Amino acid sequence: MNPTRILPDLQASLLCEDVRQEATGNFFLVGVINLIRVPQLPIVAGRLCVFNRWAAGLGQFTENIRLIAPDQTTVLRKGEVKFELRDPALHATNVMVFGQVEFKAAGTYFVEVLVDDVMKLRYPVPVIHAPPPAQTPPPPPEEKKP
Repeated sequence: MNPTRILPDLQASLLCEDVRQEATGNFFLVGVINLIRVPQLPIVAGRLCVFNRWAAGLGQFTENIRLIAPDQTTVLRKGEVKFELRDPALHATNVMVFGQVEFKAAGTYFVEVLVDDVMKLRYPVPVIHAPPPAQTPPPPPEEKKP
């Protein structure tokens, strides 16, 4: 008996500043994000990318990505993409781009990755308010003595 559908495994999911693809098909991930440190709030991130690699599946699937606020109910951004794996030995790479994401407050945000409404991964993205250090004025110039 040959299976006609196998739910894929999520091999990797990374939040980054940008994703580029070489002529060879390989990907460059630019600025993989551990946390977001900002000098002021609210602040707008011009571009955030979620890079997902799926493997060991068979069939057609729908990937859903959600960026959740610290209250764990507000969805800041969401996106959906359909993909297919024709053989379990193959993989699929999806990149979701979110533009102009506003972070209104510090706290722990979450990226959720689902395939066909099954949660595969949920990971934290801390947003930390770190104002620049207070600038002390330079001392006045010393007067030259004759």
